[in-house]
Amino acid sequence: MSRPDLPPLFALRAFEAAARLESFSEAAGELCLSSGAIAHQIRQLESWLGMPLFTRLTRGVRLTAAGRRYASQVTALLDALAEASSALRHEAHESRAVTVSAMPSLVTRWLMPRLPDFLAGHPGVEVRVLAAVKPSDLTRDAVDVAIRLGSGPYPGLQDDILFGEAFVALASPAFLARHPVPRPEALPGLPLLHDVIIAQIDRQTDWKKWLAAVGVPVSGRLPGSLFSHTYLTLEAAAAGQGVAIASRPLLGNFVSSGLLVELFGGLSVQGPYHYHLLRLPEAESRPQVKAFCAWVRDEAGKTTA
Repeated sequence: MSRPDLPPLFALRAFEAAARLESFSEAAGELCLSSGAIAHQIRQLESWLGMPLFTRLTRGVRLTAAGRRYASQVTALLDALAEASSALRHEAHESRAVTVSAMPSLVTRWLMPRLPDFLAGHPGVEVRVLAAVKPSDLTRDAVDVAIRLGSGPYPGLQDDILFGEAFVALASPAFLARHPVPRPEALPGLPLLHDVIIAQIDRQTDWKKWLAAVGVPVSGRLPGSLFSHTYLTLEAAAAGQGVAIASRPLLGNFVSSGLLVELFGGLSVQGPYHYHLLRLPEAESRPQVKAFCAWVRDEAGKTTA
């Protein structure tokens, strides 16, 4: 079915502005046109309709009764068109965005230092990062990609294992100058920094479990400062406040820059969990999400666990 004839759309826009402002000159200013251009477009519309929409006065103009009715209908139609267009533009913008959720320490120590490389290679993609301790519900939270620590399985989700966790003991050079630590047996007598997240998740890598795994069983309480996130524990260790344990993927540049030293030649305890790259099955149908997931997998392959 062919569409019925429509009036000139530019003329409708000029008419709506002139009717709303009750002035050709003000409509011209709003639309960045001359008053003559507005008057010409409205005459064109009146000619197409076959009736006047404005009464021309000595000073200004006034809508006719028909013009007032027509203005109400045209305004509603242009508002609906603007709303529909805005929704599509928003949808197009959203399709370029990738929302990723991960634990705060992984975000700060692993993802954020690498992210500029991805953005440089994908200038049209906007990455939104959610740092969350609790696992995100990908559907409810509108998350495209989640990097989650666990053992799986994750029903209904695409799952790639990125890397595991090798936990090492670390201290700053300044701390070690004051407190030499030749063997793990010396650790229980030193200030130890505790990661509350490690204890809550029960990764078998809090201090007692780490010491037991390296042959130093401890029965009593181990005093020391507690921190809610691994990155805070590492900052405290770098400031010389004590000895920390952390997994290698979260170390960032702490060791390479010399801020921290791995003790006992890098003696490590393997944690029971892995970091998983999770997404809904349909997520990678969007090129931006597919590119981001491929990049994460590539970066994970370069990560020492």
